[in-house]
Amino acid sequence: MVLLQQLKESIDYIRGLSKLRPRVGLTLGSGLSGFARSVEVEKSIPYKDIPHFAPSTIDGHPGNLILGHIEKTPVVILQGRIHFYEGHSMERVVYPTRVMAQLGIEKLVLTNAAGGLNPKMQPGDFMLIRDHINFMGTNPLIGPNIAELGLRFPDMSEAYDRDMLERLQAILTRRGLRHSVGVYCAMTGPTYETPSEVRFLQHIGAQAVGMSTVPETIAAKHMGLRVCGISCITNLAAGLTDQKITHEEVKEAGRLVEQNFSDFLVEFIADL
Repeated sequence: MVLLQQLKESIDYIRGLSKLRPRVGLTLGSGLSGFARSVEVEKSIPYKDIPHFAPSTIDGHPGNLILGHIEKTPVVILQGRIHFYEGHSMERVVYPTRVMAQLGIEKLVLTNAAGGLNPKMQPGDFMLIRDHINFMGTNPLIGPNIAELGLRFPDMSEAYDRDMLERLQAILTRRGLRHSVGVYCAMTGPTYETPSEVRFLQHIGAQAVGMSTVPETIAAKHMGLRVCGISCITNLAAGLTDQKITHEEVKEAGRLVEQNFSDFLVEFIADL
């Protein structure tokens, strides 16, 4: 299979630069890439240098694969992601997630910037993802199944690991950080949602909305990883305030919570 050969070439290139065997993987969303400063970095590799990786084109996604340690835990970090709305196929969108899995991780932490659908939310809040709704109109597993990666019909009854979620919740509570647990809805973007779409998403049970994470979760579960997801609420969704939504606002909200985000995530990874 072409994909398996591509994955092998990516892995061989990365392992030619670092022999580190990560146990935990992290994907850093919009405005959250500064977390990489919390890592004892062994090697930072630009996406553009890795065979078959696509570089990110979005401001706030530096585009580096980082290998190193958080305390004693070996980790691999995607400092930024690529998105479906950038024009990539779903196979390309989840390709870095599959590479992390093939590097040997057992657990994956996915982070994102998201719009809050609950009027009680505030910019800078965190929402731990307990489930998701896929409104992207497609799925990264469409097409012939690659048995070497996973089952044809993966179970998604626990897409987000309950034990990891409970550990995260305990850390956030102990630190006194504003947070909630809820359902994340993924839309294709790149437009933000209309007020009518926001009301619909509220009606079907979503608490946050964004343009990522769900494809990566599906690919990770397909490959047998334990997954947890964290949304940084950067704004209230359209119609919940009179304020216009901009990408600059999203990045600024990420910068404002950067220290709290880094501190609790370091504790969480060390606990794992």
